[in-house]
Amino acid sequence: MKGLDGKVAIVPGASTKIGQAVVRSLRAAGVRVMAADIDVANGRPLEADGVVFKETDIRQDDQIAALVAATVEAFGRIDFLVNVACTYLDNGADSTRAEWLDALDVNIVGSVMLMQAARAELAKNKGAIVNFGSISARVAQTGRWLYPVSKAAILQLTRNQAMDLAPEGIRVNAVSPGWTWSNIMDELSGGDRAKTDKVAAPFHLLGRTGDPEEVANAILFLLSDEASFITGTDIRVDGGYTAMGPEQAKPAIPLLME
Repeated sequence: MKGLDGKVAIVPGASTKIGQAVVRSLRAAGVRVMAADIDVANGRPLEADGVVFKETDIRQDDQIAALVAATVEAFGRIDFLVNVACTYLDNGADSTRAEWLDALDVNIVGSVMLMQAARAELAKNKGAIVNFGSISARVAQTGRWLYPVSKAAILQLTRNQAMDLAPEGIRVNAVSPGWTWSNIMDELSGGDRAKTDKVAAPFHLLGRTGDPEEVANAILFLLSDEASFITGTDIRVDGGYTAMGPEQAKPAIPLLME
């Protein structure tokens, strides 16, 4: 895609399955990447030609400032932010104040503080930001409050950022993945992708879980010059999850005639 080769991206949350796919896809498109995460064990192996890893907790402003400074030192510029980092901490109605604050700090506030720290560089280079929403932002899900609420807030944040940063030439968009083969799916299924696809099938028109690379492809498009007139929007990389609504991928009417 146009406008990617030689650019520089910061990817917090790079150690996750989706984050790793984003880093690989960006690098394949010629983007140099500062990968960041608190998970050093899965982040350090990402380092290669054009990829630097820096241990970073986006709940800490000093570490965010250090991340931005290290990126400029390593690559001389910043063009893109891809805010993959999130927490799945969620105890629904029983979530404590501390859990609420921690979830919002990671899922929303950290990305805002990163934007503030990188804003001058992004404006200088007419850059772009991609935030991570979710299908969870649009529907009620049993026993889950923190994650869906924070993801819904991210979509509103995306619109607000797009409006206020547009005069500086910075575009801001979001992707909202459906069920994707990610760390949480791996953990919950015991590493069983086939089982995950089977459970996901009734909720997705395409009948399966998404691949991290499919999410990464949408991100590449939003960062590229191909999306130069797109800002303030959200691409649902969800295999038809939100298009389906409550009907699921099977007819309900015949159940009335049983």
